[in-house]
Amino acid sequence: MSTVDNTPSDLTDVPPELHAEVLKWRTVERLRPEHIVLAGPGQESVWDYPRPPRVEPVSATITVVFHGLTLASSQNAYRVIETSGAPVYYIPQSDINMECLEPSDRQTLCEWKGTSAYFNVNVNDHTAADAAWTYPQAWGEFAVISGYIAFHPAQMSECWVNQELARPQPGNYYGGWVTDAIVGPFKGEPGSEGW
Repeated sequence: MSTVDNTPSDLTDVPPELHAEVLKWRTVERLRPEHIVLAGPGQESVWDYPRPPRVEPVSATITVVFHGLTLASSQNAYRVIETSGAPVYYIPQSDINMECLEPSDRQTLCEWKGTSAYFNVNVNDHTAADAAWTYPQAWGEFAVISGYIAFHPAQMSECWVNQELARPQPGNYYGGWVTDAIVGPFKGEPGSEGW
């Protein structure tokens, strides 16, 4: 296995009390597996995605459904792509039925995007705990997704990229959306802890 480059990058927007922890995660050694699938025509390999990650607008319609209710449908989403992970889609709140989202107490720290806040998703008598998240004050280039919300596809009934039903990235931690347009292997699969 070869090593993936981990550039520390700029700490300008990072609160000083988080510098040590952020640098620790930004510089951890990541391995590149030998069994990478070659991308075919019209496909992308997650192993060609950058680290540090990149945020970019998407032209696709991104739709999220939970127990028969369309929670979100947007043509104004962004995706965040990072080496070894499936794209994560961030949707503006104006395109989300926010009445179905209830803030939870969970927070996590991303070494690139900042501190996240989570939501429980409630539709009728169905609840998905911590199934959506946002970065209220995302750092650096990720500031464009501040306040935008991502949904974990494993906890939703359906997540669509245009007319394709996306599949959850393996593992319970990562919120990537796997479609036929991307190939792996993906972080979250058994044995991928060092990727």
